[in-house]
Amino acid sequence: MDLVRELLLRIESLQLAAGSTVVLYATNEPLAHEGDDPAIIAYNMGLLMSAGLVDPAENQYGADTFIIRGLTWSGHDLLDSIRDPAIWRETKEGITKAGGFSFDLLKDLAKGLIKTQIEKHTGVKL
Repeated sequence: MDLVRELLLRIESLQLAAGSTVVLYATNEPLAHEGDDPAIIAYNMGLLMSAGLVDPAENQYGADTFIIRGLTWSGHDLLDSIRDPAIWRETKEGITKAGGFSFDLLKDLAKGLIKTQIEKHTGVKL
């Protein structure tokens, strides 16, 4: 899940204009950084697209080549839930202690931690 978070951050950093597309390769930046395994990057990019977090272009091609439009609403939503390193660390600790998790539970836990932070800082019960 660390790689999933990192890929979402890398894609978001591209700041794609509405309606534009970009060709990304699992073998180099911005997807792959030094030490990253391109096969693992490609696999996780496929997961991000199948989960509806990354918007693939119509002419998507190649096992390690990705033509995308950027993050979807769901992708931005998840990233906003796990962006903060402290929230991400707490989320990972929670799922580790639970001994297993699903993607939906990970999102729910991260959002619950953020909700707690908002309540703490604003005094407003959500």
